[in-house]
Amino acid sequence: MAVEFKQATLANGLDVVAEVDPSAHTAAIGFFVKTGARDEDPAVMGVSHFLEHMMFKGTDTRSAEQVDKDFDDIGADHNAYTSGEMTAFWAHALPEHLPRTEEILSDILRPALREKDFDDEKSVILEEIAMYEDQPFWVLFERVMEAYFRTHPMAHRVLGTRDTIESMQCRQMQAYFAQRYAPDNTVVAMAGGLDFDAMTQHIEQHCGHWEPTQPTRKYDAIKLDDDDLTIRSAKVNRHYCIMLSPAPAQQDDDRYAAAILAQILGDAEGSRLYWALVETGLAEEVRAEYDGHDRVGQFVVYFVCDPDEAEKVQRITCEQIETLSDAITEDDLVRVRSKIATSVTLHGELPAGRMQRLGRLWTYAGEYRSLEEELRRIDAVTLDDLQAVYREYPFLPRVTGRMGPESAAG
Repeated sequence: MAVEFKQATLANGLDVVAEVDPSAHTAAIGFFVKTGARDEDPAVMGVSHFLEHMMFKGTDTRSAEQVDKDFDDIGADHNAYTSGEMTAFWAHALPEHLPRTEEILSDILRPALREKDFDDEKSVILEEIAMYEDQPFWVLFERVMEAYFRTHPMAHRVLGTRDTIESMQCRQMQAYFAQRYAPDNTVVAMAGGLDFDAMTQHIEQHCGHWEPTQPTRKYDAIKLDDDDLTIRSAKVNRHYCIMLSPAPAQQDDDRYAAAILAQILGDAEGSRLYWALVETGLAEEVRAEYDGHDRVGQFVVYFVCDPDEAEKVQRITCEQIETLSDAITEDDLVRVRSKIATSVTLHGELPAGRMQRLGRLWTYAGEYRSLEEELRRIDAVTLDDLQAVYREYPFLPRVTGRMGPESAAG
């Protein structure tokens, strides 16, 4: 039997969506909350990610240890993540354990948020921030995002800062949770071998009493200009460079052409930047990526090289960007289109991958698009489409950030 899409909305606004596959030997479920760093006040930056940790610290009926034990007892693979605009909690298990999996997830989505757990976990968050501060690329990326988005909340750091985490109070987290983690701001996505009607009843039993709050998201205008920043650090001996520029939003159909365009420019293998910089030994790593978000998107181009080659590598990178539209061939398009289609298909072979795709798609756009339709849209991209996207988004204006050793010139 073919995969069948199902959808229901509870009375409190909670959306339930699923791709039911009777032939699947596993099933997956995830709660996708439309909230992240961009929805936080600057004073509590990092609260969404902090809350992700707190979800596993226990509920009114479960201790933190019991949460882990209950997942282990049914052999469920589970995890969570926080981004700039979404927080997700998911699990992948055998079909017969899906109702139990849903009950555990729905329970931890209503955490106790105890003051002692908050104080204990704060030190864990600060350690995580310290760990990322030792990663040059991450440090530079955060700085470039801040320069690119400026006062727009997309500039917010997902982990927060030392200052915002240290000063955050448990009551502030509780207030943020009460407003943002509402049923009318949440999507439950499922995929695999499951009974949709029965699972919807389970979800209603455990989540139907959640109170809606009508949370909203701000879509402030973004003022973009060329900008440049340089960081010197005693911790690095390589040169790092990141360039950000506008691209289609996640809801824009041009995102398919944008993704292909970015891979032709800077895929890890066989791209124009790869042949110009990695294969020639000028750079040890170079990539170009399309990064789509809610009503905004960006191209990310980055490279790592010897500080002595930095100027030359950046010049070649800019030349490859500037000549990209005229240089693209039909062979480039066919090769990259096939590679993306393969990646999308592989990711969708397991229910966990289908669930993640479905949850993100419904959260971003509130619409369903089958894997087959997604593949058709990728296959339909033409050279004219690529050139049209390049004309509208010519990797300009551009914010360029560099990080190098303190001894480097310039």
